Amino acid sequence: MPGTRPSAPPAPAARRPEPAARRRGRAVRSGAALAGAVLALTACGSTAPAPKASPLSEVVTLNVGTFGTFGYREAGLFAEYMAKHPEIVINEEATQDGKAYWNDLTGKLHDGGPVADIQAVEVGYIAEATGPLAEQFTDLRSAPGVDPAAWLPWKSAQATTAGGALIGLGTDTGPMAVCYRKDLFRKAGLPTDREAVGRMWAGDWAKFVDVGRRYKASAPAKTVFTDSAGGLFNAVLSGETQQFSKADGTLDYQESPGVKKAWDTAVSAARGGLTDGLQQFTADWDDALYLNGVATVICPSWMTGVISQYAGDRGEGLWDIAQAPVAGNWGGAFLTVPKAARHPKEAAALAAWLTAPEQQAKVFAKTGNLPSSDAALRLPAVQGATNAYFNNAPTGRIYAEAARTIRPAPIGRLDGAVKTVITDTALLDVERNGTDPRKAWNAAVKQISEQTGG
Repeated sequence: MPGTRPSAPPAPAARRPEPAARRRGRAVRSGAALAGAVLALTACGSTAPAPKASPLSEVVTLNVGTFGTFGYREAGLFAEYMAKHPEIVINEEATQDGKAYWNDLTGKLHDGGPVADIQAVEVGYIAEATGPLAEQFTDLRSAPGVDPAAWLPWKSAQATTAGGALIGLGTDTGPMAVCYRKDLFRKAGLPTDREAVGRMWAGDWAKFVDVGRRYKASAPAKTVFTDSAGGLFNAVLSGETQQFSKADGTLDYQESPGVKKAWDTAVSAARGGLTDGLQQFTADWDDALYLNGVATVICPSWMTGVISQYAGDRGEGLWDIAQAPVAGNWGGAFLTVPKAARHPKEAAALAAWLTAPEQQAKVFAKTGNLPSSDAALRLPAVQGATNAYFNNAPTGRIYAEAARTIRPAPIGRLDGAVKTVITDTALLDVERNGTDPRKAWNAAVKQISEQTGG
């Protein structure tokens, strides 16, 4: 779901840098500044000059538009590609504000403004790209190096238009797990081994809430079981095959059994005092991680980087990772080539190379962004990956296993707006103010209708 990877909040004191992990699938906070409107590779931490083209060849500059941290520069992939293709120079146009990025891109597509040769698209907006904007993007099915079957089936399906065109090549995914504090579980009398923890709630998020009640009964002082009702809502819904929209993209959240299950589960946890009443990715939420007051966080693969950055050195070795009750996906993105790109052929070749299994594995090793390619998920570099911060949890195996069992669900272009109202307004109202859930739900429906007409 949309909502993941925004800009960092102001850091209290001088204790933490900007998180390296990209946070997609969650609501992006507005007001983030551009991280350098155009970031040439030589100005982004690379000490080596851009390779020179042969005197007989024409230099082609490829602009790559991204948001958050895709990991290509960090993993050295831009430099590697330019070394292999001396006629190519890559400029990354990077911003941290994913919503502002998408609004800017769609404005240019509508108005005929200049676009990058490659434009990243977050999963929360992919339905708009494959629907109303489909004619603006290149069909990449026949591009050299592209095999649509190389990606997880549900990933390719997300970027496929009704007419069968593949307009986006999958970058990463956000399969769910649960990050938990071993020391707090131990003090509350709960199992701490990751396999045993996973078995406690296997198969049903209602079991997760039951574990929360057990935790609360013996909870260490000034701690809470999980960070937010909104995060729990996202987790439950991500494992359902019916979410906010029908297969044709029209909103159906009021009748969706998946939304009902997610709402009821989150409300149960909130009214039971199991959540901390925090809006995720705000400064208060960051501080709760730093102060070690939260026992669990619903943890898509990119969230491990967020926790390790914000919990800091004091949290290292205290956290671990267990399988989620039900597999679900929260986050991920695609690389597209707009038809208005200046160099579509070269851009398609670069996009295909960046999303090939070997490159996806390199990004995972550097940033933790889990591959969307099934072949990449099977590589030793992914399967054997562990995370020292999380008690050497086998992150590659845990997240790859979850990714393969995700059940696809329709994605509508208004899903993100609906989710934001439910998680950041209605559920927070229940958590913080004790508002009756029915009253909060009805208010959310009214607000959604005013915003979307649905």
